[in-house]
Amino acid sequence: MPYLTAPEDLATLLPGEPPYRVRQLREWLYRSPVPAAADMTNLPAALRARLEPLWPFTIEAEQEGDRGQTVKWLLRASDGASFEAVLMAYPRRTTLCLSSQAGCAMGCTFCATGQFGFERHLQAGEMVAQAAYAAARLRARPLPGGPGRLGNIVFMGMGEPLANYENLREALRRLIEEMGLSGRAITVSTVGVVPGIDRLAAEPWPVTLALSLHAADDDTRASLVPLNRRYPIDELIAAARRYAAEKGRRVTLEWALIEGVNDTPEQARGLAAIAAELRAHVNVIPLNPTPATRYRAPSPQRVRAFVEQARRAGANVTQRDTRGRGIDAACGQLRTRRAAETA
Repeated sequence: MPYLTAPEDLATLLPGEPPYRVRQLREWLYRSPVPAAADMTNLPAALRARLEPLWPFTIEAEQEGDRGQTVKWLLRASDGASFEAVLMAYPRRTTLCLSSQAGCAMGCTFCATGQFGFERHLQAGEMVAQAAYAAARLRARPLPGGPGRLGNIVFMGMGEPLANYENLREALRRLIEEMGLSGRAITVSTVGVVPGIDRLAAEPWPVTLALSLHAADDDTRASLVPLNRRYPIDELIAAARRYAAEKGRRVTLEWALIEGVNDTPEQARGLAAIAAELRAHVNVIPLNPTPATRYRAPSPQRVRAFVEQARRAGANVTQRDTRGRGIDAACGQLRTRRAAETA
């Protein structure tokens, strides 16, 4: 499976082939991804046959929502590990939300992935292959309403990226240096792995850091994000401040709005205070609830009230669309449903 081989080592897959074949393969894998090795038209047929299967996963399930503007895949690796990716088209960009782990060990109480548990880390090639597959899909069949090419990547799918740091770093290197994506078009989301934030700050790429904050006080946040007991909010803010200073990049705060938990005026004011301290942008999105959680999204009126309260308190807030409500688009939902159906 070529994507599991580092780009510099692709010659090991092509014994006896001239060097230009390696350059051609590299182009097909990273710059102009195709759905199958059979589509690598300038390679000999026998060589294309040797390169199958191309992807380090199979597509176990696919769902489309939002009139075709959102596509979600459940991916299955050869060892049985499953993970998800979501492709979303917007008027000016098409964004891929990819996974960094099969499952997750963070145990966030509102997240389907956290409820499912941890299976294993994904290899760098498995992460990059999600992006390449999305790029190939867009070339073959663009999503309606979008520009028809992959423009943004967010590490916000299954898993905690900074808990799989070495593979994350190699994936970032390939996405930027091999696929040609801008580091500024890539966002790495974390629930608060402070040492990982500091390591990422030392890397050469200007990726955006997104903090899954979800609460403005330690007690509430710890009930949602157990890692907060190890790295409380003050430590997280300090790490985010160091990251912003090192990269010269504005940090993003992610806030999944949950009815009766973090949608109060007090939480809105607390969020605004943290955002002001970090000069951060805030993304608020109503919770896409999972069957296994007791949490629910607030009413549209309560969502609007929270956003306005945070804005009045000085926060720069964007209320994000809730994509994929008609499908299992929230992190871990499709995998959880599939597991229940086959149990």
